[in-house]
This record gives sequence, C-alpha cells and structure tokens, in this order.
Amino acid sequence: MEWHDEGIVLGMRRHGETSAIAEVMTLAHGRHLGLVRGGRSRALRPVLQPGNRVALTWRARLSEHLGEFRVEPLSQRAGLLMQSATALHGMRAMAALLRLLPERDPHRHLCDAVEVIIAHLEDPATAGELFVRFELALLNELGFGLDLARCAANGSAVNLVYVSPKSGRAVSKEAGAPYADRMLALPDFLRADLNEAADRPGLAAGFRLTGFFLDRHVYEPRGIKPDSARESFITATLKALEKQQTA
Repeated sequence: MEWHDEGIVLGMRRHGETSAIAEVMTLAHGRHLGLVRGGRSRALRPVLQPGNRVALTWRARLSEHLGEFRVEPLSQRAGLLMQSATALHGMRAMAALLRLLPERDPHRHLCDAVEVIIAHLEDPATAGELFVRFELALLNELGFGLDLARCAANGSAVNLVYVSPKSGRAVSKEAGAPYADRMLALPDFLRADLNEAADRPGLAAGFRLTGFFLDRHVYEPRGIKPDSARESFITATLKALEKQQTA
C-alpha cells in the first residue's frame, strides 16, 4: 500500500540506532505515525522537528501496519518556533490536543487550523484567540461541541454573556442573571453579534471555558491529565499581552 500527503510534524521518537518514528498531522490521513529510516541522521533530524511542514510518502504491506515514511521538507520553521516561549509551548500544546483524536482519523480543517496558528504564534493576541477556537473545534470533533449561537433559555442571538456548564449552550444576560454565580463567562470575541478582537481578560475567560469542557468531557472520563504545555502556553500568552499593555 502507498499514499502521498502533506502534513505538520507533531513529534519524533528514536527507533533503533539510526531511525525514528515520526508523528505527523496529515491533511487526508489524520494523525499518522511512520518509521523514517535514517531519521536521526544529521540531514533528517532537523526536518522531523515539531512545527515543520513536510511532504510524505507512506508505504506498508498492510494498512494496519506502522509503515514507512519518506519525508521531504516543505517549510522548516521549527527553529523560529523555538525562539519564542509562546510559540514553543503553543506548538507542543496543539500536538498534545491532536493526540486526543483517534489515530488515522482525517480532520483536514484541524490540520489547516494548526497551520494558521503556527503562522501567528508571534502575535499573542491573535494566537490566543485562534487557539481557543481550535479547542472549540476539537471539542466539536470529539462529539462535545458547544452551542454559542443562541440563548438556551429564550433563543436570543444577542447579549449572550454566559455559557451553561451543564449544557454547553450560551445564555443571555437576562436569562442567566439569577444563576450568574454558576455560569461560565462567554468572552466577547466568541460572540457573533459583536465581532470583537480578543483582549487579555477575554482570552483568560476563553481558556477557562474550553479548559472546563475539555476536563469534563475528555480528560476526566479518560483518566488522564492535560498536557502541561497548554498551561505553559496560556501563561506565556497572557504574560506577553500584559507586557504589551504596560509598554
């Protein structure tokens, strides 16, 4: 069997003396592993760093086998990502989140989203907003999507300021007022009626929102803990925004 695809390197681990097993989020074949012969060589090791975009040829005798990758670099940006704490933690956090998906399950729009986020990791406000939206898309792919378009109580599409922790649906200010202390905040940048850019308080609320539902629906049922890279990315992003505001 053989296929050709493109993707973003998520990680690599050594295999034997000279080879490596590469983990790549591909466009058409999902998160996929493959053996790269000579992957630890001076020529290939820089290519197999997280964040790089590569062209792949995968070969195996049977579809269920690990198979072998032939890898060619398309965009080598791992070196640039390592120069920024926000970028480095962001790439690691996205890789950890993508590992929550079944292996070889196609999610092209998530692969495209990672590409967009990588391109904006040097801008903490934009990267933070895109990351929150990425987590919302991931929750949706896992079957736990949030409904942030209309109020769960009255159907209104405006003045949505809360999210119900039980249903994952938006709630208007009027309908949610009696239960405000039990609600999650819906940041303005996620409200369709406002079209606002994310700011530091909004991003903090957005990270709390997605983190709550990831914990509830994904991490706790699976008996696993969130990867520390997510919290490191959040801390680095909010710290960078604070510096920008005080500069």
